[in-house]
Amino acid sequence: MSGALEAVQRQLVARLQAHAALMELISGIFDGPPPRAKFPYIALATGASLDWSHKGGVGRELSLALTVHDDGETAARLHRVMALVEEALEPGLEDPAGWQIVTFDFRRTRILRRAAGSWSGLVEYRAKVLKN
Repeated sequence: MSGALEAVQRQLVARLQAHAALMELISGIFDGPPPRAKFPYIALATGASLDWSHKGGVGRELSLALTVHDDGETAARLHRVMALVEEALEPGLEDPAGWQIVTFDFRRTRILRRAAGSWSGLVEYRAKVLKN
């Protein structure tokens, strides 16, 4: 994981953890799907890091993906959690140590369900950062 991606993901998790309504509804935020977590929970997906450097500095374009997992009979609770994620991240993120966030943009959401399994809701963001 690039230093930029790790630093921005830490800020993203901190912003989500500071949102009381979200944290009351989920069992936790994990670095990938945990083996036995209580539903619903959020798992960070491994993000992509692309070069966004310019003549005078180092930059990265980061893809940040969160997957909300839920075992409800309907997608109602999943939709609520996803809406709270968006609400928590609406103000953007604080600049992480060593990096300046130039843009932080919502990209898309997507909901999937296996025939005999849990719901998964993907929430994606893009951040462009410059190294300080």
